[in-house]
Amino acid sequence: MGEQDVSAEQNAAEAQLFLRALLSDMRALEMLLDADLIESGVRRIGAEQEMFLIDREMRPAPVAVELLARANDPRLTHEIGLFNLEANLVPRAFGDRCLSAMETELREVVAAARAAASELGADVVLCGILPTLRLSDLTLLNLTPNPRYAELDRVLMARRGGRFQLLIKGLDELRVSHDNLMLEAACTSFQVHFQVGARELAPLYNVAQAAIAPVLAAATNSPLLLGSRLWQETRIALFQHSVDDRSSTQQQRGSPTRVSFGDGWLKESILEYFREEIARFRVVLTRRIEDDSLAALARGELPQLAALRLHNSTVWRWNRPCYGIHEGRAHLRIEMRALPAGPSIADQMANAAFFFGLLVALPQEYGPISQAMSFDAARENFLAAARQGLRAQFDWLGGKSIPAANLILEHLLPLARAGLASTVAVEDADRLLDLLAERVQRTKTGSLWALRSIAGMADRGTREQRHRALVAAMLAEQKGERPVAEWPLAELSTEDRRAGYQRIEHYMATDLFTVRPDDLIDLAASVMTWRHIRHVPVEDDEGRLIGLVSHRDLLRLLATRGFAARIGAPVVVREIMKAEPVSVAPETPTLEAIRLMREKKIGCLPVVRDGRLVGIVTAQDFLALSAELFEEHLRDKPIALAAEPE
Repeated sequence: MGEQDVSAEQNAAEAQLFLRALLSDMRALEMLLDADLIESGVRRIGAEQEMFLIDREMRPAPVAVELLARANDPRLTHEIGLFNLEANLVPRAFGDRCLSAMETELREVVAAARAAASELGADVVLCGILPTLRLSDLTLLNLTPNPRYAELDRVLMARRGGRFQLLIKGLDELRVSHDNLMLEAACTSFQVHFQVGARELAPLYNVAQAAIAPVLAAATNSPLLLGSRLWQETRIALFQHSVDDRSSTQQQRGSPTRVSFGDGWLKESILEYFREEIARFRVVLTRRIEDDSLAALARGELPQLAALRLHNSTVWRWNRPCYGIHEGRAHLRIEMRALPAGPSIADQMANAAFFFGLLVALPQEYGPISQAMSFDAARENFLAAARQGLRAQFDWLGGKSIPAANLILEHLLPLARAGLASTVAVEDADRLLDLLAERVQRTKTGSLWALRSIAGMADRGTREQRHRALVAAMLAEQKGERPVAEWPLAELSTEDRRAGYQRIEHYMATDLFTVRPDDLIDLAASVMTWRHIRHVPVEDDEGRLIGLVSHRDLLRLLATRGFAARIGAPVVVREIMKAEPVSVAPETPTLEAIRLMREKKIGCLPVVRDGRLVGIVTAQDFLALSAELFEEHLRDKPIALAAEPE
């Protein structure tokens, strides 16, 4: 969890004091390393579990504050969104039954969160990105009321000098312009920690950088964002954009982002990492530092390095070294942040076991990773894993190019198995790695299950209904505690379809054909003919709705101008469009929209969010909806026909 105690509305003097404390922490860390005061010879593991809170419609439920009060569990805490939750597991020694103990605790804490959520009419689902999430959920109204998040939003937006621009291309293309930090709330992860000694941190951090790609390829679970099918692990691209504070000038210079894979291997110690972090990234959050780290060392006490820890919590490398104090001993650990939440607790633990096993085994197999593999290859492998999952092609150690699935099954799983066997209970290691092997053999990651489920539903129902069905199936399978390799594909039920008609956004058309006000009316007429539609919205270059052209408008034009309209001056859309047409918001209840259309005697309702056109519904849509619901009613309750006379 990020450091929560921060100053709001920092001024220049406070920033300077914090920077002095940050540099003092760096000197204190150097002294700790020189004096060999960092714990060594002991390895521990830990984890952070992030979750989505959902309501009965499988939509985000912003009830985290109330849930935490009801649960009263010190392991549970808030995250950036009110529909997010985080659990921090107890650190435990890496050995014996540590993996099964972690899994047991994970099930306990998720069950505790789920029990508290049920009292609020909500539930908990584990997924990297919630398929039913909408852009309208990502507003500051759903920002957790905590100084850290409010200050992060204020400072990053000010640094950015404008809106966050998101462009991700996959099977679909998603382009979003957003005015706050809440895109980060669309991501949830399962972050694992691995404690190491000071002298082994640099080589093992490099191992983590090499191992992250194959582990992620087998673990992808975030293929959908705001209705679009994108990367196998879309979180990787989304999180980078969501906290990108670079100005346009910095972007043109190629300055690194706060979320990144990094720029090179570590050569000697953790000091290289933190020096790079401080030199490259300006301080975002500050706090009043009560005790100087050097003064604490002079008193014979371990320094908290509070300033360094706070700054480190605002630079989100996918593998991040961390400093902490546990049971009176200072320690260092590697935090692996790339793994998504879900698709099941067992799958998450299998991913963690694979990662831990590789951290032990790869140095034994290859020696220094930095000498066997280029850093660029490690970074490219990571991006390929995020984009393509098990279909990625990796440049592996020794310069070999190999498909991800082959590399995992034929080479890395045996290595990880050997690495774990030397440390943890063999039955735990075998159970978890066998589970991951089955997932890879069947090419059935969470992402592939979701995409195949969506494809299997074809065009039945609306996109919203299909995504609701997907989350409902995900939730049911998680409660059944089966790994994703055993999940049947999600299906769209009658209940899913009926529940998906409550609001306009559930079934509005979003693949829109529009015209500009200065376009020739001939274009609007042609579009109507080609696409078999009776209404064409008119928008400006910014996507703002300014009018509507209907089939009736075209008939009226012909009636009043006749052939003169064809041989005289050109007629443009502006001349006949209905300016400022009646419109609705995406959240408008369906019955209210029907009432509005009847009262206004109109056959079309543009759907608008913040003045911009996002969809459209027509009387024809309602007619089709009525027919579909009537057919389903007949299937459920057939009408008895009178018997024919004999």
